[in-house]
Amino acid sequence: MPEYHVSDEKLRILGAIPTQTLIDALWVKNWPMSMIEGALPLQSGQKLAGRAVTLRFVPHRPDLAADKPKGDQSAEYVAFELCGPKEVLVIDAMGWQYSSIGGDIKFYRLFQRQVGGLVTDGAVRDTNSLKEYGFPVYSAAATAKQGPAEFWPWEVNEAIQCGGVLVRPGDAIIGDDDGVVVIAAAMVDEVIRIAHEREEVEEVIKAQLQVEKCSPGKYYPFNDTTWELFKQKTGKDRYQ
Repeated sequence: MPEYHVSDEKLRILGAIPTQTLIDALWVKNWPMSMIEGALPLQSGQKLAGRAVTLRFVPHRPDLAADKPKGDQSAEYVAFELCGPKEVLVIDAMGWQYSSIGGDIKFYRLFQRQVGGLVTDGAVRDTNSLKEYGFPVYSAAATAKQGPAEFWPWEVNEAIQCGGVLVRPGDAIIGDDDGVVVIAAAMVDEVIRIAHEREEVEEVIKAQLQVEKCSPGKYYPFNDTTWELFKQKTGKDRYQ
């Protein structure tokens, strides 16, 4: 399979598109509507756009300790060093909503590296400190619990699940107040094209609803009447 790189410019474009519109664009192409379930913004007004660096947690078991790399070679610290302003660390916490993937001390390094963000289907600790660090955080919950008693970081930059969604290293990770959407790197150009097209059509619909004061069902979801209106207002034919 060919490798795709999501450029900084494409991240900028994606970051300006609402996550709902990105979901709609994926749906048009018959791709899964890849919103990470349970990944909620730590603060309102957050915006997230970056390339995925992935980290997978596994359940704790005493004999795992002998095989787990120690100190700065532990998987989470290896992952941290792969992150920068255009990278988002996406952590598969197996959906263990109240198990901590880390907090103040660990994530200070992410602050130092000025990362693009942190996303997990698990929980984070020390949320006051994380808010002060300033990078966007999306998690299933906040918790006071420690993580190592329940699970440990294990594998870096492999395909993972997070919130029921497949995430591969380098995928585009886009977040706003409504949640986090994963866009396969290979799909970025198509998603941008379709999203912009849908925004144009929806603006026409909304303006017409203000005039007619009719049911949205006349034009939405898109139908033949929608496309007739769109051509009348813009002179453009329906999008493929």
